[in-house]
Amino acid sequence: MRWFALVAGVALVALAAGGVTRVADTREGLIAEIVTLLAALVGISLLIYGLTARRRPSSPSKPPQALPGPSPPRPRTRRDLLLGAAGVVLAVILLVGLAISGGPVWAGFGLALMLPMIAGSVYLCLRFLRSAP
Repeated sequence: MRWFALVAGVALVALAAGGVTRVADTREGLIAEIVTLLAALVGISLLIYGLTARRRPSSPSKPPQALPGPSPPRPRTRRDLLLGAAGVVLAVILLVGLAISGGPVWAGFGLALMLPMIAGSVYLCLRFLRSAP
């Protein structure tokens, strides 16, 4: 299934790239633009799925047993801190760039769009700082 998603994603992205040549200020051009945008959206979605999906075991090797208890939380590593700090730094750089080039209104829009990224980055940093050494 993953290979099918990858091949379909590449084909749709190629279709979108080919559709760019047909875009014009006519009715056919607008239809080609819609096809291009939708093909690119679906193609990139399929590529992301094909690259990130986990494989399922084809057949269970053991009979199902009782569910194990909750596993202990994994220890936090320096990677969490580095990823969180990099996310916060990237958000600041992007917001400063928006404020300089677009003004405070665009910086506000950018902050609203990047709020989930900023929250996740701060979460990674705080979890690292609160974890046991």
